[in-house]
Amino acid sequence: MILNVDKIEKSFGARTLFSGASFQVNPGDRFALVGPNGAGKTTLLKIIMGIDSPDTGSITFAKDVNVGYLEQETKLASDVPVIDEVMNAAVEIKALGARAEELQLAIAEAGETGEVPESLLAEYGRVQDRFESLGGYELESNARQILAGLGFPINDFTKPCAEFSGGWQMRIALAKLFLRHPDLLLLDEPTNHLDLESVQWLRGFIAGYEGAVLIVSHDRAFMDACVDHVAAIENRRITTYTGNYSSYLKQREDNLEQMRAKRAAQEREIAHMQVFVDKFRYKATKAAQAQERMKRIEQIKSELVILPEGHKHVDFKFPDPPRSGDMVAKLEGVSKSYVDKQVYEGIDLTLYRGDHVVLVGPNGAGKSTLLKMLAGVEQPTAGRRELGVNVGVAYYAQHQLEGLKESNTVLQEIDSVAPTWTVPQQRSLLGAFLFSGEDVDKRVGVLSGGERARLALAKMLVAPEALLCLDEPTNHLDIDSVDMLENALRNFPGTLVLISHDEHLVRSVANRVVDIRDGKMTVIDGDYDYYLFKREDLAQRALQERVESKPAPHGAEGSRTLRRHHEASEQPVREGKKTKEQRREEAEARAALNKRLKPLKDRLKKVEAELERKRARYDELMELMASEELYADQARFNDALGEYNGLKQAIPVLEDEWLELSTNIEEETARG
Repeated sequence: MILNVDKIEKSFGARTLFSGASFQVNPGDRFALVGPNGAGKTTLLKIIMGIDSPDTGSITFAKDVNVGYLEQETKLASDVPVIDEVMNAAVEIKALGARAEELQLAIAEAGETGEVPESLLAEYGRVQDRFESLGGYELESNARQILAGLGFPINDFTKPCAEFSGGWQMRIALAKLFLRHPDLLLLDEPTNHLDLESVQWLRGFIAGYEGAVLIVSHDRAFMDACVDHVAAIENRRITTYTGNYSSYLKQREDNLEQMRAKRAAQEREIAHMQVFVDKFRYKATKAAQAQERMKRIEQIKSELVILPEGHKHVDFKFPDPPRSGDMVAKLEGVSKSYVDKQVYEGIDLTLYRGDHVVLVGPNGAGKSTLLKMLAGVEQPTAGRRELGVNVGVAYYAQHQLEGLKESNTVLQEIDSVAPTWTVPQQRSLLGAFLFSGEDVDKRVGVLSGGERARLALAKMLVAPEALLCLDEPTNHLDIDSVDMLENALRNFPGTLVLISHDEHLVRSVANRVVDIRDGKMTVIDGDYDYYLFKREDLAQRALQERVESKPAPHGAEGSRTLRRHHEASEQPVREGKKTKEQRREEAEARAALNKRLKPLKDRLKKVEAELERKRARYDELMELMASEELYADQARFNDALGEYNGLKQAIPVLEDEWLELSTNIEEETARG
């Protein structure tokens, strides 16, 4: 046991967050703490850290455990360079190093005057082992690796912390924690201020972390990759599950089915006995039996299964944007530079109606700059931006919320963009974005940064433009709200350009990927999985070319290798049989070829299945749209037409990919 949370209770006024909440974290466990927004996840972390206190219950740590805590918000006003700020956080490691030096000196002095005490040697061994295990000898090297993994360019290592924005300061706080290497890490939304590549690095870091981890996160792909337990806040208690987030969802649904069945059986039994009680309670000959049944009813009611609160599933149909021309936005010969940095030079990019584009690449490569130029928020240094016919642009970023009026309530802000909606419709939308009950009557001026961001996003989707430009829209949303947003964006018939660290969202929404790195822009016409496949394929090809371009081996080993090949080729084959050496070489060649072809074949299988599904649906829609009944229902016809146009664009892309994959496999097989 490294942490034990035992029967915690916590209330704020009439609202109870926890009642008898308990769970235990053991060394090496990687826990996700999940629950709907407002369930008390952050409050529980603060109780564990002693920042807040429970009404009843206790928090127990293992002896001498070292705990690190990352809050959702942090602010560093320090003028200390980033690398020094991170290294200065390793207080325990530095103290161990100093103690090791003291002990070395004491051992040397004791050795000069006589025998060295065993206790001195034992303590030195313990201190030295701990110092080494925490990376004391590689402190600066580890600090640099962590900062690079979190997306800091090397040139930024020496900049003062105060110069960085809030998102980057969160990364500095993460780096400080990771370098300390605490026995227990508590992380509250660690991916919120990271890009996709930094999130992938963080996954690997957490997966290989030697200590225990407790994470609050709304990123499903992240939790699936690096947690092995889930602590779910349900009905003010905590239920633990073994496995990652997807496993938790399945187990939870299985448990829920059993609980529903038991609850239904209990209610049927109560109803059956209540009929008897109502009929015979005042009849003398049956009064005793009626009394027995009344007692049994009360007993069952006291044991009645309490079903956990269901996940919110908000299916909200957002209005379609104004229909634009085929060409939505175009950048021609665009360059962008700042005082001391050239970001882009002579790039071309055209977006079409129905494109759902995700911008990927390392932090600082220029993703946000490109998004701002497409949105018209920033002008290119050279080149031109052109919008298509009937194209309006909506731009969302958490630091661009000037469109909100401070004196308005949340409900008034929504009403300003959706005056024809009923109040229940407006409240339903706001509920999806985590504004419920009295929250809708709050003034904008008193909202937190996260609340303002959610309100701005809700306003945008109430009356969307033909071109949506979204920079990290899922920050400050819980999983249910992300589901709602994901569904809205996936079915959005206009054009979308997205930057997001949420891999699940990116996988669901994107049909084009723009990779930005090293001042270059590469456009991949396909979804995120195809982009990952292409990156891996190109990397493998480059590696193979480097291997094949190496000169023939020299020296003794080279002579032996050449001689083996020569002997194998000269060895006579009797009765058509191959030598053992030939069979071994052929088997190795086949294994290498299969390994090389596996990602291609796996992708081809997925493409074939997707192509078959989309063609079948395309044929269905063709038949459906020929019916007069559909024409009479304008809303259904528009939905069908939108889906038909989407398939019309998607099928040729998949067919091209299928042809390319098939050709590559044939060529590789012929060469192999």
